[in-house]
Amino acid sequence: MLFPRRCSQCLISVTNRHAVVQRSCSTIQGEVRVRFAPSPTGFLHLGGLRTALYNYIFAKKYGGSFVLRLEDTDQSRLVPGAAESIEDMLEWAGVPPDESPRRGGLFGPYLQSRRLDIYTQAAQQLVESGNAYYCFCSSQRLELLKKEALRSGQTPRYDNRCRHLQLIQVRNKLDQGLPHVIRFRLETGVEPFQDMIFGWNHHDVAQVEGDPVVIKADGYPTYHLANIVDDHYMKISHVLRGSEWLISTSKHLLMYRALGWEPPTFGHLPLLMNKDGSKLSKRQGDIFIQSFQRDGVLPEALLDITTNCGSGFSTHRMGRRINELISEFSPSKITTHSALLDLEKLPEFNRIHLQHRIENEEQCRSLIRDLQGQIQQTFTTDIQDDRVIQEHYIKRVLQLRKGHISSLKELLTPVYSYLWVRPSFSSQQVAALTSEAQHIGSLVLKYWFSDQQQGPSVAEMMVCLGPAEIYHRFQNLLRVCESS
Repeated sequence: MLFPRRCSQCLISVTNRHAVVQRSCSTIQGEVRVRFAPSPTGFLHLGGLRTALYNYIFAKKYGGSFVLRLEDTDQSRLVPGAAESIEDMLEWAGVPPDESPRRGGLFGPYLQSRRLDIYTQAAQQLVESGNAYYCFCSSQRLELLKKEALRSGQTPRYDNRCRHLQLIQVRNKLDQGLPHVIRFRLETGVEPFQDMIFGWNHHDVAQVEGDPVVIKADGYPTYHLANIVDDHYMKISHVLRGSEWLISTSKHLLMYRALGWEPPTFGHLPLLMNKDGSKLSKRQGDIFIQSFQRDGVLPEALLDITTNCGSGFSTHRMGRRINELISEFSPSKITTHSALLDLEKLPEFNRIHLQHRIENEEQCRSLIRDLQGQIQQTFTTDIQDDRVIQEHYIKRVLQLRKGHISSLKELLTPVYSYLWVRPSFSSQQVAALTSEAQHIGSLVLKYWFSDQQQGPSVAEMMVCLGPAEIYHRFQNLLRVCESS
């Protein structure tokens, strides 16, 4: 769809602690195209999923496209299987890309390692225009610069030494085949830019940083060059990314200007943090999406809890599904405050969304199929009658336990084993309990009564098992008594 240059709430005053930030919801003309561009140096985690989700919601809110691009230029740190897993997890979570390495698209390839010629051309354009230069400094010299800066209490930075090489010197070194990188020439006087969320920003990077590398010695681009080249050629209209990249945006805008390209609109999302304000770290282990999937967490619950703790929506009620998130989303409502995630509430979110699934005819059938396989795998030879894994029986259990369980896995615990495994006992065991077993069994069959020391109440067990199953179990008791 065509998106106007200014939205109806073009300038919004946002209180950020003690400062008032003027921000703009301006956007470029044309189709809305956003991207999620993770590096397959690791698997998808909650912070990454949240960034992808906001991009997905933004695209669907305004009739645009959501692009997955994998930034695999750091070849030494690639994790086998991570690239495929990232796309798998996005699809599982219900935020599938419209264009991706797997799905393809008009602006591919969507793997940066297959776009090296494009980056080389852009780097050469920067060199020829005088906005970049060849650097022949050895890793040993760079390490000495770093140590000296740290020793004197300064922030390490490149001293731009090769910026001053004469053209003949550069040619000689290239002819000798000396290892080299290409650095972008930072200039002072950076113009401020208006972020969709953080408002007006200005970072004069040339005052605090050395000229950054844009093409490494191995011929691969760094993030700073690759991301702007890809965003330009993939016609990305809005860049929604984590606020840790806010300080780098002025640098990227200098590159856009040097290449003569119109930049996209930037919006930097506040960080996702633990509930105590500490950083959400990959080292926690349990924040990877595969872990949640393995533990029986529903994707809807993950999307709900990660948006519930943040901003950008007209309500913060629990139980919202993706269509409701899209409907309630408004970029103007995103604040600069970090989102504090309380994972202790996740079981409650999962309980609500599991209930939604049970109440949906098609989704309930899918749950039944999943549970049938899990029951057979968990209890294997303990199942004496396949009637307990038939669809109508499991559906009855789900309907009666909805709202009480947070995941299907609960139904596989010992507390609920009575649902799938009929009691096994000998005549000697029965006789050891009472000599009136046959009389008691007859009365129980007459009144449909049963008992268990732990777990749901007797009444709940009776309702879940149903009359037919209760009757069958006590008939079995009577047969044992009669054979003794």
